Parts: sequence; C-alpha cells; structure tokens
Amino acid sequence: MIRYVVVSIVSGILFGVLDGVINANPLGQRLFQVYKPIAKTTINVPAGIAIDIVYGFVMAGLFLLLYNSLPGQAGLAKGLSFGLIVWFFRVVMYVATQWMTLNVPAGALLYTLVTGLGEMLILGVLYGLTLKPGGGGS
Repeated sequence: MIRYVVVSIVSGILFGVLDGVINANPLGQRLFQVYKPIAKTTINVPAGIAIDIVYGFVMAGLFLLLYNSLPGQAGLAKGLSFGLIVWFFRVVMYVATQWMTLNVPAGALLYTLVTGLGEMLILGVLYGLTLKPGGGGS
C-alpha cells in the first residue's frame, strides 16, 4: 500500500512535469498557438497539481487492476503495454476528435500524438518497474 501511494504521487508529479515540458517548450508553444484564442491566460497551479496527483492514483490503480491481463511476463513489458493502451484511449482518441471537429494544423496533432506516446510510455515504465499486485516491485 505504501509503495502504491508513493508511486502514485511520483507519477502524478511526473505527469505535471511532462505536461509542462511538452506544452511550454518553444516547439509546443508554436504548434499550440491555434488554441490561443480559447486558452486561459492564467493557470490555477494548485488545482493543476491536485488533478495530476489524482491522475497518478487512478493510473497506478488501473495498472494494478489490469496487471494480470496485460501482455508480457515481466513488469517492464506490462508497463509498456499499459502505456500503449492508455495512449490510445487518452491521446489517440483526443487527437482523432480534434481532427474531426476543430481546425487544428496536422503538425500540432502529430506533435500531440508523438509526445503523448512518450509521456504514456514513461509512466507505463514507471508503473511496470515499481508496481505489482500484492505490493511488490518487479
């Protein structure tokens, strides 16, 4: 249980840091200019941190719930497969919806797909190397 709590908090912080790196770098800022007319001009940092921490708990919990059903023998393989599954449901479906409903440049959509894949794989590796049902590590 302690490992789950620690990994959840670490992954929530990692979620926030990775999102910051993805969105605040010069390339990301240039590609995401399309959202400027509708984007907020300020960010509620405490709420953002809280949301990312909650995401960390939910994602770690889902990983543990799905662990035995995930492909692969070792935790790392299971973490990578979990990352791919989450990428599909979180990022690919988001990008497909944006492509169908908004006038977003292909470069911004591709950037979101690629960076989202990296982010979800990093989180999946973290879970795969640190979490296992019953509280043990891999």
